[in-house]
Amino acid sequence: MKYNNRIDNDKSITKIYQKILYGLIKRNYYYLSSPFRVLPECFVIGVVRSGTTSLYHYLGQHPCIVSSAYDELGYFDDNYHLGINWYKSLFPTKSTKNKIIKKHGKFLTYDVTPFYIYNPLVARRISESFPKAKIISNLRNPIDRVYSNYIIMLQDGDTTSTFEEMIHTAMDELEKNKSRLNDEAYMVDTYYENILARGFYANQLEIWFKKFQKEQLLMIPSEELAQKPDQVLRKIFEFLNLPYFKIKDFTKQNKREYPPMKDETRKLLIEF
Repeated sequence: MKYNNRIDNDKSITKIYQKILYGLIKRNYYYLSSPFRVLPECFVIGVVRSGTTSLYHYLGQHPCIVSSAYDELGYFDDNYHLGINWYKSLFPTKSTKNKIIKKHGKFLTYDVTPFYIYNPLVARRISESFPKAKIISNLRNPIDRVYSNYIIMLQDGDTTSTFEEMIHTAMDELEKNKSRLNDEAYMVDTYYENILARGFYANQLEIWFKKFQKEQLLMIPSEELAQKPDQVLRKIFEFLNLPYFKIKDFTKQNKREYPPMKDETRKLLIEF
């Protein structure tokens, strides 16, 4: 019995070792092959808890579109120091692009990072590197968005506060610093740290409309994406100059069940 347990343990250790080794080899291979890879032409910049992971999943089903290695790459904000070769390593090869163009006539790859919308520096970096990029943002009702954001934090163990406690704290912080709401540096930190400020879409999008032409930006109500995904995707494909394709799998990603918001809390947020 002890001998069998030892064999099982050895097998488990071997599997872990193989996964680590494979991960390192795969990562190094992609990094070394970065000169032979393409960069995105489309960026989904926000917002958090608005269905961006589902959109990432839907877009990747189009025959002309190849997704990045995963969503929320964060290159243009948190991971910019890793360099362009790291970023390119997460996208398809030029060979893949050529094969798809030969078969379907067009090709596109994309970066979905919902935190991009909060940082004006990201808008500047993308506009300088990709002046012809297409920019998409899912915009969810800010009240529903903030509640969903809270539920995720609660379920993941990132807070023990009630929703009401959290929003009152957020309101107090914004009230104390209302004279700084036009201070770009202050607001960048606030968008990341203040759960209510993440819903200030007009402020966040202002820099994007300054850096890109109006026809390069598409705002999608996340409620429409949830209720009429085929219609919304038809609009997105048209925006991306791609032929319509009927997506088969509309499974919602990162969906969580939670109780409804209290009526009095919703009223408070509406009046805020």
